[in-house]
Amino acid sequence: MARLLMPMSMLSLLSIGAIFGFFYAWICSTMWGLDATQPKVAITAMQAMNASVRNPVFFPAFFLTPVILAVTAFIAANQNLMRAAVLFFAGGALYFVGALLVTALVNVPMNEALAQVTVPEDSDAAQDIWQAYSAPWQFWNTLRTIASGGALVLTGLAIFSLRSKAA
Repeated sequence: MARLLMPMSMLSLLSIGAIFGFFYAWICSTMWGLDATQPKVAITAMQAMNASVRNPVFFPAFFLTPVILAVTAFIAANQNLMRAAVLFFAGGALYFVGALLVTALVNVPMNEALAQVTVPEDSDAAQDIWQAYSAPWQFWNTLRTIASGGALVLTGLAIFSLRSKAA
């Protein structure tokens, strides 16, 4: 099991980094771009993006990251590297609660409600729909990003603690 710790640590870092980057990209480009376009276009584009995100490329980073972090924590604990184990576990727990659960309980229901919307011909009606969706969605996405970023930092600290233990 000792040989698995470093590869699993790197896989943990890669998976939490990937999902942090995914959420971060929505903050600093995607949603700002959608907010800058016509609301009819923004609604249609968001509906298409939400429909396309459920795919085999997204699945491992989103759903398996807490599992990978928990397995890595278990391996570290098995080697009596308790500081690293706690940090890996804390990163997984933070991601699970602050990003995965928030997504399941808030963002996905919002996305599903938007998917049912027929884009109105009236620009003012489309503007009302988009404003009611975009601002709260971005708030919750920012929370997911912060939680994922915190989990990324905890994962980095766990790996750093492994290095300092080996030195």
